[in-house]
Amino acid sequence: MSQELPSIRRATPSEFARLREIEVESDAIFASLGIGPFCYDDAVYLERAAVVLVAGEPPVGFVSVDVVDGAAHIWQLSVLPSAQGRGLGRALVAAACDWARSEGFAAVTLTTFRDVPWNAPFYEKLGFRALSQLTAGLEAICRHEIEIGDDAFGPRIAMRREL
Repeated sequence: MSQELPSIRRATPSEFARLREIEVESDAIFASLGIGPFCYDDAVYLERAAVVLVAGEPPVGFVSVDVVDGAAHIWQLSVLPSAQGRGLGRALVAAACDWARSEGFAAVTLTTFRDVPWNAPFYEKLGFRALSQLTAGLEAICRHEIEIGDDAFGPRIAMRREL
């Protein structure tokens, strides 16, 4: 019998500190590939997001979405290791896409690691496609990722899903 997924709802600002903890815990899996540690000094993706959606009460995962160049943009998707492998990441991405569609956006974008199995290939299965040409906003995001060192852990890729 499959386990029911926790409900997805909007986060409250009082939960942001816990969401940062979820991000750090979920990023620990990258160590198995020799990736990390990450720079966690840029938390604006929570405070300035158009929407932050969380799964569970208390949260066990979240997705932070903003707007970049007229498209919804997933800044961060994180799920606690103890809650991974049950479809929660897929459910959070679906909720982000539903939110974007309800707000009138035609697409959702993101940047991620190209060669990490649970990154670009995961998003490809959800309908995201690699971009060969970047908008100005996505170029700025990619430059910022280089500045904070994320590219040092492997090639990054920008992706887009039409809604």
